[in-house]
Formats: sequence, C-alpha cells, structure tokens
Amino acid sequence: MLYLGLAAKNNPVVLQRYNEYQAALQKVPQVGSLPDPQLEMGVFLSPMELMAGNQVADIKLMQMFPWFGVIKNAKDEMSLMAKASYETFRDAKLQVYYDLQRNLYDLYKVKQNIRISEKNIDLLKTIERLTLLKFKTGTTSTGSSATTSAVSAGNASANSGGSSQMNTMGGNASPSVGSSGSMAPGPMGSSSGSSGLADVYRIQIEIGDLENNIAFLKSQQNTLQARFNSFLNRPMTTDVSVPEILSSESLDISYLTVSDSMFTTNPMLTMLQYEQQSLEARRKMIKQMGYPMVGVGLNYSVISKSEMSTSPMNGQDMIMPMLTFTLPIYRKKYKAMQTETNYMQTATQQSYQATANSLQADYYEALQNYTDAQRRMKLYANQSVLAQKSLDILIKTFSSSNSNLTDILRIRQQLFDYEYKQVEALSDFNTAVAWMKRLNSGSTAP
Repeated sequence: MLYLGLAAKNNPVVLQRYNEYQAALQKVPQVGSLPDPQLEMGVFLSPMELMAGNQVADIKLMQMFPWFGVIKNAKDEMSLMAKASYETFRDAKLQVYYDLQRNLYDLYKVKQNIRISEKNIDLLKTIERLTLLKFKTGTTSTGSSATTSAVSAGNASANSGGSSQMNTMGGNASPSVGSSGSMAPGPMGSSSGSSGLADVYRIQIEIGDLENNIAFLKSQQNTLQARFNSFLNRPMTTDVSVPEILSSESLDISYLTVSDSMFTTNPMLTMLQYEQQSLEARRKMIKQMGYPMVGVGLNYSVISKSEMSTSPMNGQDMIMPMLTFTLPIYRKKYKAMQTETNYMQTATQQSYQATANSLQADYYEALQNYTDAQRRMKLYANQSVLAQKSLDILIKTFSSSNSNLTDILRIRQQLFDYEYKQVEALSDFNTAVAWMKRLNSGSTAP
C-alpha cells in the first residue's frame, strides 16, 4: 500500500522515535571515552628560591583511568539502550501502519453507507411513485387499465433500482384532488384515499431521515479523512483514495494460534529484554565503580639559574612522574546505586510479564473479532439475498393491493440493515486481520 510508505517517511511520531534512536546511538561513544585529562599550570609571581636555582613555574598533567571493565560495561549499557530505542521506533511504525489501515477501512464503511443510503432513497422514491399511482387510480376510477399501467410502471422501477424512472414519472409527484377538495366515489373510496396520502407522507418521512443520515455521514467522512491525512502529515483536506470494492484480506494459518514467535518478534517485549540486559551491564559497571580510579601524570617544574648557587644542577628543570588513586570509602552511594538497579530490574521483569499478558489478551480479542466478522460476512450475504427477493415480490404485488406498504418498508429497512452490516462485517474482518498482524509484528509495509 502506497500510504504505508508515505506514513513511514512523513509521520511525526515515527520520525520522533527514529531521531530518539539516533540520539541514543550517540551516547555510546560518550561513555566509551576516558575522562578528559587535567592540566594544571602555575606561575610564581616572585620566583621561589631553591638549592639548584629559582622555580619560576609548575606544570601538571594528569590522566585518570577507571577500573578495568567500567568503560566496557558502560558502552554495553548504552548500546543495549539504543537497541531498546530502536524497538520503540519499530513499534511506533507498526502502530501507525495499523491505525492507517483501520482508518481506511472506516472510510470505506462510511462511503459504502452513503452509497447504500442513496440507493434506498431511489427505492423509496420508486415506492412513492407506485403509491401515488394507486392513489390516483383509486380516486379517478379509470378502471383496470390504469391499474395495469401502475403495475407495469412499478415493476420497471423496482427492477431498475428507481433512479432511471424518476424523470419519466415525475408528473405523479403529488396527488390530484377535485376543486372542491373532495374525492369522487371510486373503487377505493374516501378511506382508501386518506390511507394513500398517509402512505405517501410515511415514505417522504423515510426519505427525509435518509437524507439527514447522508449529510451526517458526509460530515463524518470529512473527519475520518482529516484523521487519515494527519497520519501522513499532510493537509487535512487532501483527497484520500478509498477503494470502491474491498476484498477480504488473507491471513496465514500460523496467525490463528498463539506461538512463541509472537513473543520473540514483538517490539515492546524485545525492548524490555534489551532494557533488562542493559540494567545487568549497569549493575556490573556500578560494582566496578566502587573500586579505585588510577591516575597517571607528570609534573614539570621550570627552574631558572641562580647566581648564588654553585650546584651542578643549577637552572635545570625538574620532571616528576606521578601516580594517584581515588579512595571510594563512602560506600553508601554505591550500595544505593546497586539497590536502585536491582529494583529497576525487578520492575522491568514485571513490565515484561504484564506486556506479555496484555499481548495474549489482545490476541484472543483480535481472534474473536476475526471469527465473528467472518461468520457475519456469510450470514449477511445470505440475508441480503433473501431480503432482496422478498422486496421484489412485495413491490410487484403492491400495485394490485395484494401487499401492504408497512411490509414493504419493513423489508426495505431489513435489506438496508443487511447490506450495511455486510459492509461493516467486511471492514471489521480486515481490521481484525491487520490487528493480528500488528500483534505478531507483521507488516504490509513496502
């Protein structure tokens, strides 16, 4: 999917995690270097008189060396923390992939809901025209020929979905009554005429509700589109290409059971493992920090000649090698650092267990959503076919008064619900597949 590649390159959260990983890598050379050497320089304002001359200046250079293994363990700790940071970056990328796919399926669901609602408006308008024809036929008493024409027109409208017949039958948009407001006696009688008008109003109410629902869905579509574009870090009003026909995603059989690979490849669990290893390296480093640091240096004294001295070393500079040690006698801080590390290791172990438990629970929930959506897809596909057949039969017999408008509207509503639920089940199925791949660290990213 093209959008996944764009998200990997442009999503701010993914870029943030990547830059944090790069920053973590830069800590490795920082802790892997020796402490900076110390240079001390002193100049006597009045030369100090010595036996072999006058001391003018004193220069000291000292390099400290940590105890053996401190630098190595510090580098190991930072390297493992950098690896943990990389797993966080990988988890953020997989999460964005999943959120992007889920949002796209929601957009598809809304778009199909709009299409189904528009189709139902066309169907209701067809039923409205048939109702008007029945009403007009009953009030004008034109006989069986008018009824036959109404049946033929109704059947044609039902078979074509209603949209192509709206213009040809537009002349029947409103019922006609006499100039005095009363209806002439006919086959249907005055009570049938009143019932016909009530049926027309009921249909118009249904159409108004659907039109309002379409307006709401279009507003919801704009919101989902804005959220989708936010994942790609682009203008909120950018058009999103949503497939007209969505096929069900395939899922390998290995995803349908809990396996060890789910725990070994999950980025959050891997991150916690690296954190645990880094804390072990830190524990070793702290133990070695409790040993003395060794310093090696050189002291250079600048000596000028003294006219009063007769020593053969008169005026010769002095060089003195130096060796120094730190004395880590305050043990409380080292013990506290060790205890802190032990607590952090225990906390990391508990976090790993909690994450593993949550991962398994999420997996079983995703598996339930997968099987439930798969079952609903088959059910609503069959129900839609049966509801469509029932509706076709009722519409064909409606013009001859052999079926009730209430039954037609009820079956139409069932058909509408089944069609939408079928779309919803397909969207939920693909979302469940994406979630299961997410939990197994699978990715369709390019």
